[in-house]
Amino acid sequence: MNQPLDTPPPRRAADTTAAPAAPHGRCPAAAAKDPTPCEGPRDAATIVDRHGRESAGCVHHCARLLAGLEGARVHPFVPAPQALDVYSRARELPPFAWEIGR
Repeated sequence: MNQPLDTPPPRRAADTTAAPAAPHGRCPAAAAKDPTPCEGPRDAATIVDRHGRESAGCVHHCARLLAGLEGARVHPFVPAPQALDVYSRARELPPFAWEIGR
């Protein structure tokens, strides 16, 4: 149930030396093996794992990430509508949902 958070931290707009965007134009919260496309803005929410590492992404992939990370939460500065959407979606998902076709 404890998924490692191996995505790079969100980069600042003025930072030109940061790592390139996720492959295929997907958000950084999308797992490499997750075939589902992003939904909405690719920086709609940020997930914080139990060690304080952050990963920004679309609502869809943040929910999938939250469902697989024990002790993770949505960043407190994410607007309430997006945070509620992430929590609601994550509640309905098993960890690593893409492995069982969800």
